Formats: sequence, structure tokens, C-alpha cells
Amino acid sequence: MLAVQCKMARVALGLGIRELAEIAKVAPATVSRLEAGEELKPRTVEAIQHALEAAGVEFIPENGGGPGVRLRNKLSLE
Repeated sequence: MLAVQCKMARVALGLGIRELAEIAKVAPATVSRLEAGEELKPRTVEAIQHALEAAGVEFIPENGGGPGVRLRNKLSLE
């Protein structure tokens, strides 16, 4: 997950930095550092990514159009 993907996913879900931090069980400063492009421990990035995925985001890998995010179809949540 790239920094820009984290921010796009968080905003798409309507989450603030503090809310995401609470869900991912990290400090709000950690989320801010990730979104600013700082390198974090892989397990920390994974925790944030898993929290966003659990909240309903899918991460789209680089496929010629650039990496991105999208909201998961509600049907796929069932």
C-alpha cells in the first residue's frame, strides 16, 4: 500500500486520521507519517491496510493506470 492509497482509502470511507488509527490499533501520528510518505515497519503498514480492507476498501495494484483504491461492492461483503 502506497501513502496516497492510504489517504484515498481513508477519505473514501469518511474516516479521520484518529478513527483509522483506532481501528488499526496504531497512534494517529503513525497514520500521518504513512500518509506523508515516511517509511514504516511492514507490520505497521499491514495493520493499517487490513483495517482499511475490513472497513470496505479494495486496493488496486499498478496496472498501467497507476495504483488506486475502490470501495468494495456491498454484494461481495456477504
